[in-house]
Amino acid sequence: MDMHSRFCAIIPAPFGAMGIRTENNQLRELVYLPANIPLKTPTSALAIEAAQQITSYFDHPAFQFTLPLAALGTEHQRKVWRAIEQIPMGQVTNYGAIAKHIGSAPRAVGQACGANWFPLIIPCHRVTAANGIGGFANHNEAAGFHSNVKKWLLAHEGVHGY
Repeated sequence: MDMHSRFCAIIPAPFGAMGIRTENNQLRELVYLPANIPLKTPTSALAIEAAQQITSYFDHPAFQFTLPLAALGTEHQRKVWRAIEQIPMGQVTNYGAIAKHIGSAPRAVGQACGANWFPLIIPCHRVTAANGIGGFANHNEAAGFHSNVKKWLLAHEGVHGY
């Protein structure tokens, strides 16, 4: 499946682009994309609304999303995601702290972060390693596109030093 048929919209982002996929009147997936991916005008009312809300977040990091999310993930993943949703904007926590809070293991928390279908809305960028920025969006690169996206998001929310 090519990018344009996979997504209902591809919108510009300060770090590249965001792919938006909707299904059955729910948001199904958000994906960080590099700038070389061609943009796509939203094809549904929900895709238009998602694009507007994402753009509002890029303009104002305290923006609160109100999009209907598809019920995805395992029970463990949803438990991790609920914990991530409690991290206030401008703050970070690490995989180990979440693991301790929910009775899990840091590696399992990291895997659940990587499986997050709704980045930005479930702000997994606010979860770092105990000794550095950690992986992001199922990528463990120390430098590169996804690491740069995570750094941009943290700086956008007022977290510096990564």
